[in-house]
Amino acid sequence: MISDDDLYRLAIFLGSGAMVLIVLYHFFEVNSREDSALAEKASKSIPAQQPAAVGKQPGAMK
Repeated sequence: MISDDDLYRLAIFLGSGAMVLIVLYHFFEVNSREDSALAEKASKSIPAQQPAAVGKQPGAMK
């Protein structure tokens, strides 16, 4: 049979391993290059437009 101490050490080991894998997954997901490739593809298919200035109307002079 497995003793309480062995079960405790196994739970600590597996829990620590799971946390390390979660942190690594998030690190690789945040630093992936997929987003930049999608942005480049979108910028090539849609012509760039200058955004209008906030609070100003075209042709209005002060």
